[in-house]
Amino acid sequence: MNKKTEDLKQQALAYHAATESAGPGKIAIEITKSCDTQHDLSLAYTPGVAEPVRAIDADPDAAYRYTAKGNLVGVISDGSAVLGLGNVGALAGKPVMEGKGVLFKKFANIDVFDIEVNADSPQAFIDTVTNIAPTFGGINLEDIAAPHCFEIEKALIERLDIPVFHDDQHGTAIIIAAGLLNALEVQGKRIEEVSIVCLGAGSAGIASMRLLLSLGAKKENLFLVDRKGVIHSGREDLNAYKQAFATQTDKRTLQDAMQGADVFIGVSGPNLVDEAMLHNMAPRPVVFALSNPDPEISPGLAHDARDDLIMATGRSDYPNQVNNVLGFPFIFRGALDVRACVINEAMKVAAVKALAKLAHEPVPEVVLEAYGVKQMVFGPDYIIPKPFDPRLQDFVPPAVARAAVDSGVARLPYPTHYPPFSVE
Repeated sequence: MNKKTEDLKQQALAYHAATESAGPGKIAIEITKSCDTQHDLSLAYTPGVAEPVRAIDADPDAAYRYTAKGNLVGVISDGSAVLGLGNVGALAGKPVMEGKGVLFKKFANIDVFDIEVNADSPQAFIDTVTNIAPTFGGINLEDIAAPHCFEIEKALIERLDIPVFHDDQHGTAIIIAAGLLNALEVQGKRIEEVSIVCLGAGSAGIASMRLLLSLGAKKENLFLVDRKGVIHSGREDLNAYKQAFATQTDKRTLQDAMQGADVFIGVSGPNLVDEAMLHNMAPRPVVFALSNPDPEISPGLAHDARDDLIMATGRSDYPNQVNNVLGFPFIFRGALDVRACVINEAMKVAAVKALAKLAHEPVPEVVLEAYGVKQMVFGPDYIIPKPFDPRLQDFVPPAVARAAVDSGVARLPYPTHYPPFSVE
């Protein structure tokens, strides 16, 4: 371990440990009403608390008026697929879930309880989340391994009347799709016409392919690749989720799939793509190498191989970072503000288009200062907005809320404090 890595390790541990001014971890609960007198106490707890209890008993929707439910999201995991660390278990995943809570609060002022669940089966996890769901206005599933994550999310969406969103699937897919629409625009290509290779057939890969289909990609032009090669109709080892993307093709390897491809999306592992594969891609290719911290091919090698490509990674030290924080806080903000019962495909597509549209707008000085640059202009090195762009709040939640209202899944009207909004 080199000194830089060791220093970062020690800084990270110190950041999460208790200090003189704060306890261990990154989050805490705050009291939002005064509790300084005996009268305050009688209102906060007994006997006064009986009144909102009676109100909610008579009308369950009153919970949104008298409790924190409407602005409270459960970030819930079984710890089976934590970041790049794998199945570390529920407890070891807690720092990540707390971190997710920090991002919800920082970027969209949404409160979070992180819940780490020891579950010996998908059904046990589903039952646990169902039983605690009345606490929350929405559920963000996190770091659950495929294929169980698909079964879990589907069951919870069917059982619950609040938004359920697996960020590793849909958050990643939404940011990929927004960046890809813009990259294709810069390259003079259309999503309906391009050949797309996705290396990685887990939660992010499958969700991304589903969303790209919703945006106009053609199934016959999508090539999903897992550890055993191209997912084709002749394979007999495919689960139902992979089977949905099995194509009639004679392509068998990643090298075969990359031949003539317009787009490569990597959500797999480091250093799995070489320069020869990029040479074999179509003119003006798009390469999203998103394995983190080490991408499928390094930007240096990729640009050496092709001077006509547009590239994105999952890293903040290169242009075009695909970062989920651009999506999930703002998607939940829009969903909560219209009390949506689900985050549906229309809302996901609206988020994609809002993010893509924002990248076309002139970048304000405050964003340039935050990133220490003199300019950001829509083009090969700026196809995705930056996480600290304050305008995300003005673009994504209104788009999501509008789509929720228009698609009939909102229980409140479009908020009067939101601007009129269209992503078209």
